[in-house]
Amino acid sequence: MTSHSFTTIRDLLRYAVTRFNTAELFFGHGSSNALDEAAYLILHTLKLPLDKIEPFFDARLLPEEVEAVLTVIDKRSTDRVPAAYITNEAWLGSYRFYVDERVIVPRSFIAELIPDYFSPWVQNPDEISNILELCTGSGCLPIMLADAFGNAHVDTADISVDALAVARRNVEDYDLQDRITLIESDLYTNVPDKKYDLIITNPPYVNSSSMDKLPQEYLREPQIALAGGADGMDLVRKIVAGAKKRLTPRGILMVEIGNERAYAEAAFPDLELTWVTTSAGDDMVFLLTADQLPD
Repeated sequence: MTSHSFTTIRDLLRYAVTRFNTAELFFGHGSSNALDEAAYLILHTLKLPLDKIEPFFDARLLPEEVEAVLTVIDKRSTDRVPAAYITNEAWLGSYRFYVDERVIVPRSFIAELIPDYFSPWVQNPDEISNILELCTGSGCLPIMLADAFGNAHVDTADISVDALAVARRNVEDYDLQDRITLIESDLYTNVPDKKYDLIITNPPYVNSSSMDKLPQEYLREPQIALAGGADGMDLVRKIVAGAKKRLTPRGILMVEIGNERAYAEAAFPDLELTWVTTSAGDDMVFLLTADQLPD
């Protein structure tokens, strides 16, 4: 089909939705359905406001604009490239982040908890002075943490030099270089020897069985940022084991583990994990206080 078959955004939106549904794309990187994803990609490509498609539905497009949109539709439906890698942006709440294939597409249930300052476990956000975030990826969580906890310095670590390069770009975009320290580190290895009020992490936690069944879109992401070993808990065990000596007496460890609650409870049978409610229920994020952690 040639670009001359299309003249309006309405034409392209209908075509994109049909292509996406026919290809049975997986939507797990922001949009939840073909219509929303198609609208986002079309508006972004045409540099139009992302929240206002209606005024432009029947606007006639230039041939080169149609071609640009068709190229994006093809990349998404045929090559199954996640939308965030096509547009080089991802959103968490109201925060926009630069992303590319060096990092997984930002998505985190912990991000939902930051605007409320992890209440009720954190009673006075102003007293939070040091935060450690592990497995930073794009830098999305440390940026949101620094923004929320105005008196805190955030140390954030990742083993991937490539991921840290992306995180650095985002930290600079938010002008938080003085508040966030990026550290190349295998978890705690190169982390400063000091006490933290909060340790926050969304580590690789996908178990090996689930890794074998991931949709093609997830296979486009760095697998080091997803794979968590046989039961998904390889890194989580290390994080829990090393947390106590790095937390203040009233410190808190918060860990996101996705759909792996059963594996997490099996990995830590002697710990009383507190499951934090998110939009996906009570199974995605657990919390431990410093006095609950093993020495």
